[in-house]
Amino acid sequence: MNSPSPSFIYAPPMEPFLDVVHQDEQLLVLNKPSGLLSVPGRADEHKDCLESRAQSTYPTATTIHRLDMDTSGLLVMAMNKDAHRHVGLQFEKRMTRKTYIARVWGHVSEDQGEVDLPLRCDWPNRPKQMVDHEQGRSALTRWEVVRREEATTLVKLMPVTGRSHQLRVHMLALGHVIVGDRFYANGEALMFSERLQLHAQTLELRHPIGGEYNTFTASCPFWDL
Repeated sequence: MNSPSPSFIYAPPMEPFLDVVHQDEQLLVLNKPSGLLSVPGRADEHKDCLESRAQSTYPTATTIHRLDMDTSGLLVMAMNKDAHRHVGLQFEKRMTRKTYIARVWGHVSEDQGEVDLPLRCDWPNRPKQMVDHEQGRSALTRWEVVRREEATTLVKLMPVTGRSHQLRVHMLALGHVIVGDRFYANGEALMFSERLQLHAQTLELRHPIGGEYNTFTASCPFWDL
């Protein structure tokens, strides 16, 4: 999501102000909290974001990819133009590997599977997305059950593509909406959590210098190991 919906009051968390997972001359890897925009919105009250916070300490840092405001977890920024180009190409060519943790409503019957459904923007209700087999862009998510709980299931999600709201809509299509999702959940599934329980836990990519695969991890705040 690029900016909050008009009816939503934007009140991003201030602690921690900036959670740095890794930093070198090429990369800045951050753990974004739920409730903070990745990049600034159009309104003045939406200027506080991960990008502006990062640039207050690391002025050359630039945004390569984004996470929804409601999603927490790993986001990588580039420290220079060459690194931006290098890592950006990895995202474009699907060379990065990402793993998310989500808590979904209900009991997922199978242990693993995939959702292969094309997505497009639901324009009358944007920023919501929807499945559209005629006009949608291809989207593929692989999933695996981690733990079945009393009313929910903890799952690991491995997106192959990176469409807007992809994991949220694909879990909805699977019949198990992510709890706390203010766009797609309702009733008990919405009220179960004050936040969207979706977290980008691991990110693998090739370092711009040398090309070695690096794996970054950010602990999931709603999963007690």
